[in-house]
Amino acid sequence: MNGVPPLHIITGATAVGKTDTALDWAEKHDAEILSCDSVCVYRHMDIGSAKPNAQQQARIRHHGIDLVEPTERYSVLQFITMARNAIASAQSRGKKILITGGSGFYLAVFFGPVTDDVPISDEIIAEVRELMRQGLPALLTRLSNLESGPLPTWLDTQNPIRVAKALERRLATARDLNSLRDEFLSRRGPFADHTITFDLLERPDSELRLRIGQRTQAMLREGLIEEASYLLSLNLDPELASSRAVGYRATMDWLTDGRKVALDGLAERINLDTWALVRKQHKWFKRLGLAKDGIES
Repeated sequence: MNGVPPLHIITGATAVGKTDTALDWAEKHDAEILSCDSVCVYRHMDIGSAKPNAQQQARIRHHGIDLVEPTERYSVLQFITMARNAIASAQSRGKKILITGGSGFYLAVFFGPVTDDVPISDEIIAEVRELMRQGLPALLTRLSNLESGPLPTWLDTQNPIRVAKALERRLATARDLNSLRDEFLSRRGPFADHTITFDLLERPDSELRLRIGQRTQAMLREGLIEEASYLLSLNLDPELASSRAVGYRATMDWLTDGRKVALDGLAERINLDTWALVRKQHKWFKRLGLAKDGIES
């Protein structure tokens, strides 16, 4: 296999059935699997992330799993480097590569630019982190004061991470957000030379809700509480993705709060949080041109 290899993506919402579909596709097409999941990169977070188990990983070689400890940060730049290395590694063995997962920001790297070269000083990082600790309103106030007009409609002002990143770049460059975005969109994506094809897996809302509920119950039986307890013992920085991961966050809150609600109450919270994630995933799929419509319920 010579030249730039084509890349195939199998994606879809949480609990839609990506793992089994990907394993079958990889076997049929003599491919290795590159995980596109922002929680599977963490060690010791196996049950709550629905990480491929040892048998599944033995069946097909996987990349992008168990890369860092929960106490470490993992950036999209690290993901891009890892993905490039995985693609080259698979190609050297004459294998195709299959990308699978539902993390929108990671998926986005295969469809366009996702990062810029703006250097952010330690002083700015410290200032923005302090504002994050004060909450989203503090971030928005600081950013609004810097802009000459209202904040642009394309900025997700309900997402503290996106607002913080925008503020960092605004402070570092003294340029307005629209000009920064225009420059960013003119960049080539890191995988622009590859031919990209994809399958978007979908299920009716009622079926997906049922599968989410069944998966939550299985996770609670198989060790999610024990994994969350381990994460609590690490005293994680609340800004870390490992600290905010769906399922883990609710379980850590439940453990910290003295288990004031029954286990069924915890399961309900996890199901609600998971469905909120599904809605965000569908917005990403629509934004990336993978789906025409997002779910409404």
